[in-house]
Formats: sequence, C-alpha cells, structure tokens
Amino acid sequence: MEHTQQNRILEVQNVSKQFGGLVAVNQVSLGVDRGEIVGLIGANGAGKTTLFNMLAGVFPPTSGKIVFDGKEIQGLPCHQICRMGVGRTYQLVKPFVNLSVLDNTVVGALNRHHDVKEARKKAEEVLEFVGLDQRKHISGANLNRPELKRMEVARALATEPKLLLLDEVMAGLNPTDSNHVIELVKRIRDERGITIIVIEHVMKAIMTLSDRIYVLNQGNLIASGKPEEVSQDPEVIKSYFGEKRYAKN
Repeated sequence: MEHTQQNRILEVQNVSKQFGGLVAVNQVSLGVDRGEIVGLIGANGAGKTTLFNMLAGVFPPTSGKIVFDGKEIQGLPCHQICRMGVGRTYQLVKPFVNLSVLDNTVVGALNRHHDVKEARKKAEEVLEFVGLDQRKHISGANLNRPELKRMEVARALATEPKLLLLDEVMAGLNPTDSNHVIELVKRIRDERGITIIVIEHVMKAIMTLSDRIYVLNQGNLIASGKPEEVSQDPEVIKSYFGEKRYAKN
C-alpha cells in the first residue's frame, strides 16, 4: 500500500503523556493508512493502553498532536471522537449485567442513532455479523468469555467507526476461540472497510493479522515495520525476552 497523506486516516505526532513524574508515553509518532490492520505490541506497562486512551479521548496528551481523518482531535471529549468515527473495545469487558446482549449493543448504537428504533436495528445487524444473533435476548451476565469478547466488539461496531481500536480482544481465550476472533477481525476490515489498530499479547495472532506493527517499550517507540521485520529486530527481542535470551540468539 502506498503511504500518502490521502491514504492516511491517523497521524500521531510526537505525543507524550505524563502522570505526575511518570512518563507513560514519550514522544511517540506513528501513522495508520485507511484499510490497514496495524498491531501495537509491547510488554505490560509499555504505554499501549495509555496511547489508546489518548486516541479515544479518555484523556488529552500532555504534548503532541493527534490527527484523525484530517482533523486534530487531541483533547476532544470521548463522545465527540467516537461520533467522528473512532470506536474501541476495552481490555476488561464490563457488560451492563441487567441488560440483554441486544440492549448492551444498543448502548453503542445510540452514540450515532438518537432514535431507539434505528439504534436497535443497527445493534441487531452487528450482532448477526459477530455471530451473537442467537444470544441477543439473554442477559450480558450470562455470556461466556468468548461471547463477552464478541459482544464488546459488537458494541464498538455499533458506533459505526472508521477506525476501530481493539484492546486485547483475545486475552484469556483458547487457541480455537482466538482463531475465530482473528477471522472476525479480518472480516471487519475486508467486508466493512474499517481500519483497525490492535493491541495483543498473543504473538501468533498479531503476526497473522497485522500489515504493520509498532512496538512500545517503557513509553518509547522502539521499532516499526512488517511483522517479519519486527520479529527479528534486536531491540524488540531484548524488550520482550530480556538480555540473556537475546545473547543466546
């Protein structure tokens, strides 16, 4: 894919986030083109979810710019960024336990559709897409882990995003369920034309899914490139496996 400004849906320019004396994200710059699936990897505490939180408007960057679809969005509130076309899932899935799967998904659709009937129609459509249409009337509290993950994706899709941020949607899943999620993520891009950034610790999944990968370590961007390039990068091997493992290679 040719990297041009016209193709680019997201541009992160020298973005930093400090919490008191802690620098969680340090001068990170990256770009994502329309129609890409981009992986974001790094050890726990690397700054991945903090970066997602800035992209989604949970909190503003301490410095730097975030340009989405040609407009600066840093510092805008969550609901406004969501309405502009940035959808996201959360690492810890917290359904509204007293609501049905359908009504949980309607909550996402209401961000774009103020008419409840229209929101319900959208929610039903995305539940069918993710394979939960047969479970739509049960309580969110009664879903198993793979179903909860799918509902979280459905809720994000119901906001009708142009860019979808997936935060560890395969965490805690067995290999079979992880493979189902990999196929779902590919379909979201291929059939819906949605650009995706995915945070994931399951390396097989991230290598299979991603067109390109960015690697964070202690808040710093240490590598980027195609999966096969990144997996052989000495800095990446060091940050994941430590100096001893690197020395053996």
